[in-house]
Amino acid sequence: MSAPVLDPPAVVKPKSAGARRSWAPVLWTLPPVLIVLGVAGYPILRVLTESTRTPTGRGTEVWSTVLGSAAFRDALWRTISIAVCSTLGCLVLGTFLAIVLAFVPFAGSGVVGRLIDTILTLPSFLITLAFTFLYGTAGAVNAVITELTGATTPVIDFLTTPLGVILAEITFFTPFVVRPVLAAFAQLPREQLDVAASLGASPWRVLRQVVLPEAWPALAAGGSLVLLLTLNEFGIVLFTGAKGVITLPALIYTRGIVTFDLPGAAVLATVQVVLSLTLYVTYRLVFARFIARPKED
Repeated sequence: MSAPVLDPPAVVKPKSAGARRSWAPVLWTLPPVLIVLGVAGYPILRVLTESTRTPTGRGTEVWSTVLGSAAFRDALWRTISIAVCSTLGCLVLGTFLAIVLAFVPFAGSGVVGRLIDTILTLPSFLITLAFTFLYGTAGAVNAVITELTGATTPVIDFLTTPLGVILAEITFFTPFVVRPVLAAFAQLPREQLDVAASLGASPWRVLRQVVLPEAWPALAAGGSLVLLLTLNEFGIVLFTGAKGVITLPALIYTRGIVTFDLPGAAVLATVQVVLSLTLYVTYRLVFARFIARPKED
């Protein structure tokens, strides 16, 4: 009678190493997630809850009253129109400056590039103060015009209008377009430009068919960033537009700080957040499809 064959003992693999590996990404992700929730999530949640707190306990009345007011409609339209006009101005001026700095050699181009970078480090209210000193009713330009023409009233008086805000925002936010476009131009192969020129293409055709297509992603990124920043800009509007230009951020400040209408200010802030997040999500979707299209082609 043969001896029974015994199965080899099962090898039990230690689970501690695998468990540590599986939990490691989660543990590393938790700190930044908690920081984001604490820094951004809690204020947004607090604003939402504050918009429903009223003495009567009827939060819907505050929403309907604020959203149905003419002041809200005017501020919303003014905010969007100023942001769109400023963004278009930044795209046009930023693209022009980037083309000149990248393809038109001239003495001092490096200094101009550094000055553009310097603007990025300055607070926005310095631009508005410079505009006030130059184009204000008692500014240098009006003083020169008054001296030359003998006018008794200021000839230039646009700072307290939407045009003054748009020009100040274009001046301050144009570097946010110049820098990414310059980076895109720096990656453009010079041989491609030389081949296009050797085939008889005019400079304008080379610019339109070779240079600008390479810059579309950079233009989209810079323009979207400028649109988000101008949509939420408050300092330039406060210093330049003063009481003549009321945007959503300025209306939130008036409701929350001046009149102490915290529920009304919270409603306006919620609209501002939703508007910004919607614009950001739309930009990300469109930009992702725009980047993926060349790969598909």
